[in-house]
Amino acid sequence: MNANNVLRGAEHAFAHNSEHDADQLLDRLADAWTWLESRGLIGPHPKNTESAWQRVTASGQEVAADPHGQAKLWAADRLAGILDPAIEEKVRPIFNLGDYETACFAAMKTVEVEVRAASGLDSSLVGVDLMRQAFKPGGPLADPGAHGGEVVALMELFAGSIGAFKNPASHRTVHFSDPVEAAEVVQLADLLLRLLRRAQQRGTP
Repeated sequence: MNANNVLRGAEHAFAHNSEHDADQLLDRLADAWTWLESRGLIGPHPKNTESAWQRVTASGQEVAADPHGQAKLWAADRLAGILDPAIEEKVRPIFNLGDYETACFAAMKTVEVEVRAASGLDSSLVGVDLMRQAFKPGGPLADPGAHGGEVVALMELFAGSIGAFKNPASHRTVHFSDPVEAAEVVQLADLLLRLLRRAQQRGTP
């Protein structure tokens, strides 16, 4: 099969059935074909390289056979960009293996480690307590030029994120059955690290 044959077949079918919005349907079909190619789900046929015939790739077959295949594709889209170096090499390989619980825990644990290093606070402080001490008004990572409410809000963002997504995994098994949700937890950790880097830059002479 190839895109031209599919589109010609669809055009013939739409004309035969007197579809009034045939042009829009063909546009959608062409967009869908392009999307499948861009995700590597279909690709060139190795035995018909000159005739532009295509086949379902190994990745495409895996997605089709996996009940959660589509969700995994959306999750991969969420993490398509480059993550903070502190979690890029450590977390992405774990996530790609489908171990979402470990990936989420590792991402949030990295936030904790980086906050402790940047704040210089004692190692006895962990989790939510560490976030509150680091970002509280007057704390080592608080923005002295920000409104008091914003300082508290940022402190609560860090504390709440660690409390919700790092601490539970420290004490019990947390099941992430939704790859997209797991990807968003990793994205949240990435955002927290971006905010932390900004706080570090404020403290740089």
